[in-house]
Amino acid sequence: MNAKNTIAVILIGMGVIVLAFSGISFTTPGETIKFLGLNIATTENHFIPPVSGALVLLAGIVLLLVNPKQVA
Repeated sequence: MNAKNTIAVILIGMGVIVLAFSGISFTTPGETIKFLGLNIATTENHFIPPVSGALVLLAGIVLLLVNPKQVA
């Protein structure tokens, strides 16, 4: 399996996972707020919508099916 096929399989897997969970939510650490001598840790919420999972899945399928010899 060459690099193109490996990337295509990874994209397909990621697309299926995002679609299976109807999107993925995750949090990352935000900025620390200093207020009256207290350090308050914040978090930022992020969401990957199912539409982007479908696009990644489609890109993986196209990458897997396209033969470079046919494009040229």
